[in-house]
Amino acid sequence: MAALGREVILADFQACTGIENIDEAITLLEQNNWDLLAAINGVIPQENGVLQTDRAGSEESSPLLFPLDPVPPTTPALSSQPVPFPVSASGSGSPPPLRPSGSGLPRSASGSGLSKAMASGFRPMPTEKTPRFLNFVVEHRNRNVELTVEDCSTVGDVKKCLQNELQVPTEQMQLCGWQATDVTDLSVLHSLHLPKNNSLFLLTTDVASPQSASGSSFGSALTDRINQTFLLIVRHREAQREYKLNFPGARTIRDVKYNVADLTNIQVRQQQWEGWPLSANNDALTLAAAGLSYPCHRLSVSKKPSALTAAECSTEAVDVHMVSSDESDEFEEAAESFGVEDSEMFMSESTQRKTAPMMPQNSENEAEALMQFTTEFSSRYGECHPVFFIGGLEAALQEAFYSRPQDRKLLAVYLHHDGSVLTNVFCSRLLCAESVVTYLSQNFISWAWDVTAEANRARFLSSCTRHFGSGASQTLRSYKPDQFPLLLAIMGKRTSNEVLSVIPGNTTLDEMMMRLMHAVDIFTEQQRQDIKDEEEREARETVKREQDEAYRLSLEADRAKRDAQEKEIAEQAKREQLKQEKQQEKEALMASLAESLPPEPAAEGAEAPVTRLRVRTPQGEFLERRFLVSQPLRALITFVASRGFAQRDFKLLTTFPRRDLSVLDPDKSFEELKLFPQETLFLEARN
Repeated sequence: MAALGREVILADFQACTGIENIDEAITLLEQNNWDLLAAINGVIPQENGVLQTDRAGSEESSPLLFPLDPVPPTTPALSSQPVPFPVSASGSGSPPPLRPSGSGLPRSASGSGLSKAMASGFRPMPTEKTPRFLNFVVEHRNRNVELTVEDCSTVGDVKKCLQNELQVPTEQMQLCGWQATDVTDLSVLHSLHLPKNNSLFLLTTDVASPQSASGSSFGSALTDRINQTFLLIVRHREAQREYKLNFPGARTIRDVKYNVADLTNIQVRQQQWEGWPLSANNDALTLAAAGLSYPCHRLSVSKKPSALTAAECSTEAVDVHMVSSDESDEFEEAAESFGVEDSEMFMSESTQRKTAPMMPQNSENEAEALMQFTTEFSSRYGECHPVFFIGGLEAALQEAFYSRPQDRKLLAVYLHHDGSVLTNVFCSRLLCAESVVTYLSQNFISWAWDVTAEANRARFLSSCTRHFGSGASQTLRSYKPDQFPLLLAIMGKRTSNEVLSVIPGNTTLDEMMMRLMHAVDIFTEQQRQDIKDEEEREARETVKREQDEAYRLSLEADRAKRDAQEKEIAEQAKREQLKQEKQQEKEALMASLAESLPPEPAAEGAEAPVTRLRVRTPQGEFLERRFLVSQPLRALITFVASRGFAQRDFKLLTTFPRRDLSVLDPDKSFEELKLFPQETLFLEARN
């Protein structure tokens, strides 16, 4: 099949299926990548899902045709290519019989035996139909619903099944993902030529249309929605891929379509959408006013089926990418020598097409003025045009120049003038050429201004002086109205902004593209240097940050070490102070106890009997003192405590027999305790 031309495949496909609509046949073949066998299977599916392609080489073993007229023996009835036939309802492998038909074919072609045979008057015999069931997987809010229905059912029947499953009224359902267009609830499934397994997704209308609101309540609600960010989940049906895009409410439907064109490589004029609300009937509408579901809205996009012939496609491609040399010459001659009659013709044409000025005079809000400019530009020159930045010139400069070097772009400033005879030709043939639109979208931030009114011209020249310097402003002042429109290519530099190129209205498409590409080359070289400088700066900053961090950590370590030392010294000083205070308290207590002791009697000549007591300390030293035998045991305990051995810490014991004097009555005298005339005692630390 790969060797056959597409015209031959198309003729064979129409002959086998009986589809007379060429656009529909081409669409079905494109969906199957021009695979004739797969396309026929999709249109005439059988019970076992395959077509019979194997047959014997002779007519005797597999009679495929019976002719109205005998076929000459020198002319084969079929080509050498295998001819696919659907399997019969009974499941047998033989092809169905063919019957003669006197009516003409939908389209005939040469080069294929099947096409010749069919053109000679052969038609497939009708086969007995068996019920065919289709499988659907319907996605709705992160949920998949599986359905199996007969192909004789309608789309409305599918919605009723979904209503029972999801509890959503059918009038609020929007079933998307059909391969065919113009699908209604009354469409029968077998008329849509669906494969056995299908994937759809369901949208529900849970946001009211903006037209349903009225008065100030709608105005305030619209203001709130403009400040919101909408998540658009766009499904690319051919690629079976989803894109999640965030857009502020102030962006327009046109902005969404151009962004999707960059992602899917489907140009805006070729996009076929499903999922937009009924109120979104104008691409100039903002998302806030389009009635989208918030915060998330689902859409699907595909490429419109094309019914152009190969010659028409090639002609269109030439028109898109370049202007022919003859047209270029005519354009240049017209630009150089417009006569009065030509000028009047252009002005008359422009006057008929204009319905409103491109931009209001003395508008305080530049964003609103540019939104009107975009809307009017689209109405005059079509939807295929550069996406103009909505905002002031300073905001456009910020968007283009003041981001990371990798994300920077050139700024393209389009200056419009309705008084110039070149305006319509420049806009329609150059600025709106698809090659220019694509190139500007990829490499530029586009901004526009209308200098028709003197007030708007003065306002732009003032901004130009402020942002681009007096030299650029003076150059633009020298241009006369008939030299407009102008397209400026501007590059941002470290210290100032530079106008790289001024493209006048009397240029050609090739020259315009050459100037734009030259500006991009200069910008790319500068961007490469900026990226290198930025990387070097970031590397230096990284090294500096690492050094600063290491220095900070070193300081913190030194500070922590110093703090630990100071803390240790402070704690040691505190311990010493506590020790000294305790020692002082102990010494004061010992001195107080020593003063409270009764005087020590003399060794001889005392009026009363005296006892001599020796106390051995735990260190092996001896404490000696004389006491009157009539004095109480308390005097000995006080004496021992005055030497630093308090009763709470030490026990006072006799040697033999061993007695603990600390537990005895301290008021008993030494005589009563038989501690005379002398006695040796010892101290023992308490546990």
